[in-house]
Amino acid sequence: MSELETSLSLQKNQEKIEVVALVGAPNSGKTTLYNWLTNSKFKTVNYPGATVEYSLGSLGPQYGESFLVMDTPGTYSLFPKGADEEVTVKALLEHPEYGPLKKVIVVIDGTQLARHILLAKQIRESGFGFVIAVTMSDLLRRSHVKIDLEVLRQEFGCPVVLIEGLLGGGVSELAQGVRQITGKSGTRLANWSDATLSDKLNRADEISARVLGGANTNKIYEMTAKLDRVLLHPVFGIFIFVGIMLGLFSSIFWMAKPFMEWVDFAFESLNQFVLKLGPDQLWADFLGQGLIKSFGAVMIFVPQIFILFFGISLLESSGYLARAATLIDKPFSRLGMSGRSFVPILSGFACAVPALMATRNISSARDRWITNFIIPLMTCSARLPVYALLLSFLFLHEPAWKAGAVLAGLYLGSLILGTITAAILNSFIKKTGASLFMMELPMYRRPVWKTLLASTMQRTWSYVKRAGPMIFIFSTIVWIGTTFPRNFNRNEEKNPQAQLAQSYLGRAGHVIEPIFTPMGGDWRTGVGLLSAFAARETFVSSLAVLFGAGEAEGAAEGDQSQGLLLAMNEAKAPSGEKLFTVSSVLGLIVFFAIAMQCLSTFAMAAKETKSMKFAWAQLVIYNIVAYVLSVGLVQGLRALGVA
Repeated sequence: MSELETSLSLQKNQEKIEVVALVGAPNSGKTTLYNWLTNSKFKTVNYPGATVEYSLGSLGPQYGESFLVMDTPGTYSLFPKGADEEVTVKALLEHPEYGPLKKVIVVIDGTQLARHILLAKQIRESGFGFVIAVTMSDLLRRSHVKIDLEVLRQEFGCPVVLIEGLLGGGVSELAQGVRQITGKSGTRLANWSDATLSDKLNRADEISARVLGGANTNKIYEMTAKLDRVLLHPVFGIFIFVGIMLGLFSSIFWMAKPFMEWVDFAFESLNQFVLKLGPDQLWADFLGQGLIKSFGAVMIFVPQIFILFFGISLLESSGYLARAATLIDKPFSRLGMSGRSFVPILSGFACAVPALMATRNISSARDRWITNFIIPLMTCSARLPVYALLLSFLFLHEPAWKAGAVLAGLYLGSLILGTITAAILNSFIKKTGASLFMMELPMYRRPVWKTLLASTMQRTWSYVKRAGPMIFIFSTIVWIGTTFPRNFNRNEEKNPQAQLAQSYLGRAGHVIEPIFTPMGGDWRTGVGLLSAFAARETFVSSLAVLFGAGEAEGAAEGDQSQGLLLAMNEAKAPSGEKLFTVSSVLGLIVFFAIAMQCLSTFAMAAKETKSMKFAWAQLVIYNIVAYVLSVGLVQGLRALGVA
């Protein structure tokens, strides 16, 4: 248990616990402020009874007496129109763990005062004790706009603090302001009438003008407007978008290479150290060849996953992600979706589970259904270790940029495959009405690197924690299955091939081998594919054990990755021919590109659509299509003389 989790656990056991909710519109600087408040030490959890995530962390000790800070999903209003906004309202009024919250930090973008003041008015009318945090002060200062906080203090009767997001200025004063207010439980508001809303908007405009002294804030958006003329161009904008996506996905391979080599060396060195501690001992073989080798085979790809998460977070924090959604709204609309589907689909490149959650913001049930169906086709981070291994095999002695270019092609291919699938579904599912796509375009901003790195580290660590238990379980199963029964004693020379063939896993594998032979595989690749249905990453760790990574002749000491690749190169099929060839590896790539192997995705799809039939249809259709296309490709290439 981490230091943060221990702290949260101890605080939960206290009789009284003060939880302060951070509430604000998307792109208001709320996440940056949250990272400053919690020193970027927090955990992401699911709201009880829902799948939408929120973050929870303890106030940093440098800010005085601690309390818990809850970062709720971004919302423009307490009159919820989407699942995220409903979660925010429920978190404030009826959280099952912390009860009705009594204190709120309302985050207002200083460059969007008029619109964001409405949320503060709703918080006040609900009856909460609250503090207002005004963000984007650096942009106002750069544009020589002076902001009169006293106007806001008098209007709302609460502490108002100006926040410097880049340097963390004002955070201490904000924490002090939270302690000064009297906490009161709020109540759910009745919807405002059109007349009331109009009056509130007029009043918000008046307040904004007084706070800003009548200053014209349009200058703040001059650079954003200039960039949008290029990046949102109906022709050039599409080419720029494709270039950015290809650059991101191709960089995953070549940028991560030196870091992968360090990770590989560390795990293989640890493996050799353990084996030398207990030569020919089962415990040493289990730790070294079973666990350390298996974990190393997957952890070597963590630098690539980090770069993927970093790239997506960079696009989001810079303001470009929202633009990309608007660019592809028109082509998406022809496929039965809207630009709002883009964010879940792009999230699918990280992980399908949160991507399926993100579809809750799609108002059209039809669009949401189609988006949910195609998300498992996106090249998620769990596929990345598999692709990286197989492409490294195909381009073993080639420059890294070639494998990187093909990897980018696989990411693009998953988008094309999803597009084709969406088009097919669109032709069969009756359209009930036009989909309206509206999305606020935030200003282009320089990323707050501390926040960006903290977010990327947190998401990468979540991936490691999620993959770790599965790797441990299947590594143990595969090691036991390939080690017992032992067909030699310590005084006999060990024969790895004979041991593997006579092992429990070897015997079971030969039973299922006919299924995988048409794909160009044998029982060992079959076992690896079956293990991948729990977690795709375990395919790599299973191969590391089954083919004895590090034991292949010619493998450099301390280079486990090279050892696995050489072992794959030397592996023989039952016919005596090479097991891993161009055709069989391409067949595996096609299978992994289409097959739905993640059971977590299956469970989430059933939960999000409230239909087990939907989830089973995905599972059956994608796996059958993946198998048929893989077999067809392998057999077709072999008929053409491609080994």
